[in-house]
Amino acid sequence: MQRTFQDFIYHLQGERHLSPNTVSSYKTDIARYLAYLKEQHLTYPEAISIDTVINYLGELSAIPLAPSSLARNLSAIRMFHRFMVNEGYCKKDITENIDSPKLPKRLPKILDIQDIEAIFDCIDIETDGGVRDRAILELLYGSGLRISELLTLRLPSLFLTEGWVRVFGKGLKERIVPYGEEAREWLQRYLLHVRPELAHSIKAEDFVFLNLRGAPLSRMGIWKIIRAYADQANINKPVSPHVFRHSFATHLLEGGADLRAVQEMLGHSDIATTQIYTHLDRNYLKEVHKTFHPREKLTS
Repeated sequence: MQRTFQDFIYHLQGERHLSPNTVSSYKTDIARYLAYLKEQHLTYPEAISIDTVINYLGELSAIPLAPSSLARNLSAIRMFHRFMVNEGYCKKDITENIDSPKLPKRLPKILDIQDIEAIFDCIDIETDGGVRDRAILELLYGSGLRISELLTLRLPSLFLTEGWVRVFGKGLKERIVPYGEEAREWLQRYLLHVRPELAHSIKAEDFVFLNLRGAPLSRMGIWKIIRAYADQANINKPVSPHVFRHSFATHLLEGGADLRAVQEMLGHSDIATTQIYTHLDRNYLKEVHKTFHPREKLTS
């Protein structure tokens, strides 16, 4: 089934246009699944039964894998079996009636506005690295970009006069996102005074954000930058690029932004994904109720 596996990976990359990280995860999951099938002496698709898949998921659960990892493995296996049916490797998709594990609802971790200001205050804006870092963090918080979108951002996609950025999200879906005056100010400063000094490497091409050696910034590089400033600001909660994205969405909604507008800015294909950001602090909800409900106004 190795040839089938390779065809499946090409399908994910060339036809589904999934991100490299997603393809890598699915590749790992299916490789482990195929190793299990080999142990069971199941060497061709028609020999696999629904009980085979259920028993395999049971073994993963006993490792134990987290419910989210278990759900991702099942998603990968389902996609693999659908692919085999569509390509004629087998006649029936034996995974279609297997239920996904129930996942606990996890509220996204966010930074308070005071946390974000504390991080910004720690940046030494008298240095080239500090100006670059301020531009990065202002853009993350001002636009809600994913880290992959930030890293692949190129100069022609920045519209500084208009305050917009064009990004290509999951599945190479294009969207235009505003990023606000603060982000624009720091981007202009970085692009005018800092990036020309950094862009001495041929690897720089037209990527917006570069490391101090002149090459495009890496995912780990962004993580280290954010973690260092969070430590300096004495923030004792998880801080990552995605936490800035969560904070962007939550603060917009708390400020009264329309859910569908936030969905568009985040690049979510399903509004249900955006709705998780409508978790609001109970004290905030109580204050809104007290301020705006007509019965509350009678006693104020």
